[in-house]
Amino acid sequence: MKGMKWIGGVVFALLLVGCGNDSDYKLLQTQHAVESQKISDRSIEYRILPQDRLAVILYKDPNQESMASSNELGQPMTQKGILVDTAGNIRLPLIGKVHVAGLTQTQAADKITRLYKKYLNTPSVYVEVLNKRILVLGEVKKPGVIELDKEKMTLFEAIAHAGDLTDSAVRDSIIILSNDNHGMHIRRVDLTHFDTMNYASLMLRPNDIVYVQPDDWKEFKVASDNFTKPFETITKIAAPFVTLKYLSD
Repeated sequence: MKGMKWIGGVVFALLLVGCGNDSDYKLLQTQHAVESQKISDRSIEYRILPQDRLAVILYKDPNQESMASSNELGQPMTQKGILVDTAGNIRLPLIGKVHVAGLTQTQAADKITRLYKKYLNTPSVYVEVLNKRILVLGEVKKPGVIELDKEKMTLFEAIAHAGDLTDSAVRDSIIILSNDNHGMHIRRVDLTHFDTMNYASLMLRPNDIVYVQPDDWKEFKVASDNFTKPFETITKIAAPFVTLKYLSD
């Protein structure tokens, strides 16, 4: 009988340890109020960052036979794009180094066009960031990277790309992590009440991270897995003693 009490005490202690660490399973937790960020059409427009890759397309003047670049009309200067260095610059034929970090795609194209006007008749430049993406993590069926071919995406679109939410997803507190020139911002979106949703809260920008938290039951199951194996080990060790006690009685 004492042996059974000892086993029960060990199991209870393991349960306390496991339950005490349940909260560690969730990411992006905070004890303070979550900072909300207002999103507008203007703030959604992507601004070029160091380490981005840009497609820079320089259109030829039909009346000009020679150019510094031998590209055909409308072809990008490199298929993989031009890497923005850590200082925020790119290098282009004729005009050399151009600082583009912090500019939108349109602003970068306008700046490069102005520089080319010193050397070419009526140049036209198109700029596009090739590595725009959104990361979806947590309780979705297909977590991973979503490549963007546009400036913005709604939260519903991102969840749809990720195969929808799992049954263990917390739907009233989806976390969106954004980073811009002003620092890191966190938003929480409640998808369970239509009245609390608005256009700004649902909009995602390139490089946003969407994290769908697990519910308490999922946390408990994960924590249970942490002490199931030790419990099985203890049971196997204690089994002979319990059997001997039973036979002696």
